[in-house]
Amino acid sequence: MTVASDVKTCLASLKSAQASLEQFALSTQDQNAKNVFTQAASQTQQIVDQIAQRVQQLEQEEPQYKDF
Repeated sequence: MTVASDVKTCLASLKSAQASLEQFALSTQDQNAKNVFTQAASQTQQIVDQIAQRVQQLEQEEPQYKDF
């Protein structure tokens, strides 16, 4: 695997984790748990945004990895 494909796999996993955290927040009745899940989802979204920027950078530097 290339670095680009590893980073894209990481990004997909992070997006999945973030979606799960949002779902947990919606499905719980415990307000404290809801706050924890919401905060974790928000932090994960920030990381997703950073990794997505890195993917774009990799694709600009190495066009052969675009849509890989």
